[in-house]
Amino acid sequence: MLIKIARPSDCQASEITPESLYLSRRAVLGASLAGIAAGALPGMALGAEPSRYADAAPGAAPGWFTDKLGTARWQAITVKDEPITPFKDATHYNNFYEFGTDKGDPAANAGSLKTEPWSLVVDGEVAKPGRYALEDFVKPYQLEERIYRLRCVEAWSMVIPWLGFSLAEVLKQVEPTSKARYLRFETLQDPKSMPGQRSSFALIDWPYVEGLRLDEAMNPLAILAVGMYGRELPNQNGAPLRLIVPWKYGFKSIKSIVRISLVAERPTTTWESLAPTEYGFYANVNPTVDHPRWTQARERRLPSGLFSPNVRDTLMFNGYADEVASLYSGLDLRKNY
Repeated sequence: MLIKIARPSDCQASEITPESLYLSRRAVLGASLAGIAAGALPGMALGAEPSRYADAAPGAAPGWFTDKLGTARWQAITVKDEPITPFKDATHYNNFYEFGTDKGDPAANAGSLKTEPWSLVVDGEVAKPGRYALEDFVKPYQLEERIYRLRCVEAWSMVIPWLGFSLAEVLKQVEPTSKARYLRFETLQDPKSMPGQRSSFALIDWPYVEGLRLDEAMNPLAILAVGMYGRELPNQNGAPLRLIVPWKYGFKSIKSIVRISLVAERPTTTWESLAPTEYGFYANVNPTVDHPRWTQARERRLPSGLFSPNVRDTLMFNGYADEVASLYSGLDLRKNY
C-alpha cells in the first residue's frame, strides 16, 4: 500500500542538503568531466533564459516550470566543440512508439497527450513510498541545464540541452532500503491519447518499461528531465518527465514516466523482452559491439543529409567513459551489452 508522503514544502530543515555539500559535489563532478566544460556562459545570469534558443518554438509551460526557470543553472555541464542540434531536428526526429513508428509520428500525434495534471508513483524497496503531483515531486530541486550527447541504437546522434535534476538526489529523498538493487521505470499507458498503443500491429506489451542498476542511477550524470532548449519538454520528447542517461543508447532514457519502483531483482525491459539478442539490459554505447544488422563504430550526427553527411566515430560510453567506466569494472561488456 502506498503511503502518503508529506508535501516537499513540509520537509524538515535537517533533510535539506547543505549548500556547501551540494556545491562541493558539483565542483568534483565538474573537475572530473573530461572533454566537458562546467559553468555558465560568460555574462549569463543565474536563471536568465538563454537567447541562443530563439529558434525553439514557444510552448505552454505550466506555472511551476516557469517559476523554476528563475533559479535554473544554465550550462551546468556542456559538451566542448560540438554544436547543439537544431530544435526542429530534436523535436521532429524521434522514437516514441506510443505515438507511431515513423520518426515524424511523435511530433504529428503527441498533441493528444495531456500532461496536466500529472502524477508519479514511487514505490517498492523505499522507506518513503508515495504518489506525487509532478509539481510537488520537482519542487525540492534546482533545475540545471545539462548539454549531453544523445546516441540512438540506430546509429544516429544529437546534442541536446536538457533541463532537469539529479536522479541521485531523488533517491536520497525516498531512501532505498537495503534490498533495493535496481530501478524499474514505467511510461504512461493511455491508448486514448497514445495512438501507437491502440495499433493492432504493435508488438510491444504496454506499458513501456526500462531499468537501471541502483549504482547507475546514483551516478551524477543520470538526471530526470522536465525541459529542453530553455523551455518545457515537448510532448514528443517525453513530456512532462523523462530519464536521461547519456552514456547509454537513447531507448534507455524512458519518456513520460508515471512510476519509479525500486526492486531487488533485475527488471526485464521492453526492448530486451522483444529482442534480447539485439537490445540488452545495459545498452551502454559501445563502438566495439555491433548491432546484428549494422555497425556501432560510426554514427550520423543530425542534422545530416544525403549530400552533406555528418558522420563521426562513436565514442565508448558516448564519450563519458571517465565518469562511468568504473561502474562496469570486471564486467564483460560484449556479453553484458
